[in-house]
Amino acid sequence: MSAVDTLDGFLAAIGDELGLDATSDEAHRSLTDLPRWDSLHLLRLVALMEDETGRRLPLAEILQARTLAQIHAVVVRQAQPQHTAEAQA
Repeated sequence: MSAVDTLDGFLAAIGDELGLDATSDEAHRSLTDLPRWDSLHLLRLVALMEDETGRRLPLAEILQARTLAQIHAVVVRQAQPQHTAEAQA
């Protein structure tokens, strides 16, 4: 289990590593409504989550996400064991 498996852990990692504090309520708001959010944060978030999970994230799915909660769902789904098995097949 990783610290980013939960939404609270995911948000804590974002706050610690990116300096972007977001509450659980804000995680469900549009990224465009988050103060200080920009495309650089998105790139840094993808790199951070790939480091945290040890897996590459599907950039197309990340770009379709409209909230931090949706990005978190992609991260969790990608970190699940079946993705490792599929990658090895």
